[in-house]
Amino acid sequence: YETPKPPPYVAPPDTGTWLSDPSQRDEFCVRHGPNTEVFWHDGQREPVLDYGGSREKAEGIQWCSHYMQWSPSGSYMATIVPAKGVIVWGGENYEKLSRFPHTGVDAVVFSPGEKYMLTNNFSPDAKDAIKIFEVTSGRLLRAFPLYPDGVAPEEDRAPPSFEWSHDDSYIARLGKDLISIYTLPDCKLLGKKSLLADGCAEFQWSPAANVLAFWCPEQGNAPAHVDLISIPTRKQMRQKNLFNVSKCNMSWSTDGEFLGVKVLRHTRTKKTVFNNFELFRVNAPGVPVEMLDIKDAVMAFGWEPGGTRFALVHAENKSATRANVSFYDMNKEMEVEVKAQRGKNPRKAYTKTEVVQELNLVTTLKDRQCNTLYWSPAGNMIVLASLGESSSGSLEFYDVSAGEVLAVREHYRATEVVWDPSGRTLATCVVQPLAGGYFKFAMDNGYIIWGSQGKQLFQQAYELFYQFAWRPRKCLLGKEEKKEVVKNLKKYERNFDKADKERTKQLQLEMTKEKREQRKVFRDRLADLKEFYRKQHADRVALNGYDSDDDNNYSYTQAVHETVLESKEITVNSWA
Repeated sequence: YETPKPPPYVAPPDTGTWLSDPSQRDEFCVRHGPNTEVFWHDGQREPVLDYGGSREKAEGIQWCSHYMQWSPSGSYMATIVPAKGVIVWGGENYEKLSRFPHTGVDAVVFSPGEKYMLTNNFSPDAKDAIKIFEVTSGRLLRAFPLYPDGVAPEEDRAPPSFEWSHDDSYIARLGKDLISIYTLPDCKLLGKKSLLADGCAEFQWSPAANVLAFWCPEQGNAPAHVDLISIPTRKQMRQKNLFNVSKCNMSWSTDGEFLGVKVLRHTRTKKTVFNNFELFRVNAPGVPVEMLDIKDAVMAFGWEPGGTRFALVHAENKSATRANVSFYDMNKEMEVEVKAQRGKNPRKAYTKTEVVQELNLVTTLKDRQCNTLYWSPAGNMIVLASLGESSSGSLEFYDVSAGEVLAVREHYRATEVVWDPSGRTLATCVVQPLAGGYFKFAMDNGYIIWGSQGKQLFQQAYELFYQFAWRPRKCLLGKEEKKEVVKNLKKYERNFDKADKERTKQLQLEMTKEKREQRKVFRDRLADLKEFYRKQHADRVALNGYDSDDDNNYSYTQAVHETVLESKEITVNSWA
């Protein structure tokens, strides 16, 4: 018996190589026809193909036949194969990392930290309609039915979905009068029991802390209420009672500092409805709540990424083609007077600017052609868009801090607006579902890439276009580090301008490479002919009897010939 030798260690592909691109480019993936392609884009020039499934095409198979999905940090790319399951790819050459079997799978969702992955085939009768896997090992952690116990399917309502906590510690799903919270990776109920929430209609995790927000409608004489619960202690951080409520919609700011709840209220007769916003300051002591009344119908709402401002689109009714866009700030700058001081350390009176926690209206843009809005991931810039089959595809690029409209563009019949992770560019798309339909839009299918200030950079049309997705990447800088970058922006601009010039020069050299090669061939040929001519000098002298290259052997005569090209007679009358 010989002890078998372990196979040599093979290092797994590095899933972060794309982040070290020397040109700091972003990537995006497009699904069109039978093709799936990943492109580089630097925000200035045309996209460059990184990988288009050439390895799979050589084997006679299709790289992706359904939709694809990037992981939250862009480390993995998942392709859906409905008949078999999900395949995860990664590394510089998009190598196959692992397979996750799940027959009939139609959707895949990664956890925020990319440790786990959820797949769903939306089969109401299957006991394993939902599966949770560990990404690195491919191990199946647990399977769940599509509907939890006590929840019956409804035609006009989607089945309750699982939601990940921000740090991959928990996953939760709404049940009947409760929220089931499971710990990861063991997928067991937290504290062996669910969180009671009578009549709960919706819940959301904070994007920055293990805090659950949920709302419950009115039941009998009990008012509707919004609750904030700390996990795992289940301590109630705040509860806000609401009256005459028809519906609520919750929205967290990207850093979890604020929670906005849009409340659709009705009068006692229920014939008139109106909106108001309950704005929670989650990180402030006692979690204070501010209320904002809006008489108009609210069509869209969005927080500024990493900031304290939010925007909303409102009009007299939701079907209006023209709307107003209002910008609010959760903080307000105030001038505070500091009195003069006498004594050992005297000082004069002066004023200073302080930031106070007070909701205030920044500005309102009147009569805009838009029904939705898209903040830049970098903040400050926003695109006011008019999307939908009956809309014009208008795009208004607006600088919130400067209060200036940078550009107004149009992408006819656009269905999507997607910013890249850096906020340098965005794409507007006209896509169609994989299941078919939308054939009347076949002539419009494709995407346009715009600069952040509204300049069109690139346009591509496809007959069949299904998906456009930027590759996500997380910002590694904190708020203070970002402020330091902005403070020293001039220094960085010089470095980037120098790098841009080098890239432009390199690109110009690549574009003129063929011309330079042809020029070199011509000059080498000319030099060879001159050398051949020089070697024949003695033979030419012997043949002609003189040196034809010597100017002294020639006489020059200069002759002048005048030719009248045109003549014209003019009569001038003179007066005495």
